[in-house]
Amino acid sequence: MSRKELQFLVIHATATPEGRQVSADDIRNWHLSPKPKGNGWKQVGYTDMVHLNGLIEQLVANNDDGYVDSWEITNGVAGHNSTARHIVYVGGADAKGKAKDTRTVQQKEALWRFVSEFLKRNTSVKVAGHYQFDSRKQCPSFDVPAWLRSHGVKPAHIYEQKPTKK
Repeated sequence: MSRKELQFLVIHATATPEGRQVSADDIRNWHLSPKPKGNGWKQVGYTDMVHLNGLIEQLVANNDDGYVDSWEITNGVAGHNSTARHIVYVGGADAKGKAKDTRTVQQKEALWRFVSEFLKRNTSVKVAGHYQFDSRKQCPSFDVPAWLRSHGVKPAHIYEQKPTKK
């Protein structure tokens, strides 16, 4: 069993319209179903999901030890999955499918609690938005470094890299 040191917590959005509920089964169908219905992946893209009401649901088991074991790898960011955990909030798009920060008050509070607790347990991890790894993405539809700074997160935990073209 291979394992790599955890380096990133990447924040995502489901890219679904504001207020639309999404279930763990929806995520599994989108990611695991064979093409063309789904992505045809072997694993979902996110470790955890923040529902509209702020409930955080674990989608993939992990041992939370500061390493990413082979059985914990999710498909959130190509090229970084073996060193990252991924959390997604439900939403991230307006009614026409355009990127929009649709986080509810409950989601904002839950996401902040999750990130702050995660950083207490994983002191060398940097937090990033999906878009910071791929310029084609707008996910999670908000400025992650600015949000982290507004909460007083230390610069050492904020991934400031600009997206690269793929």
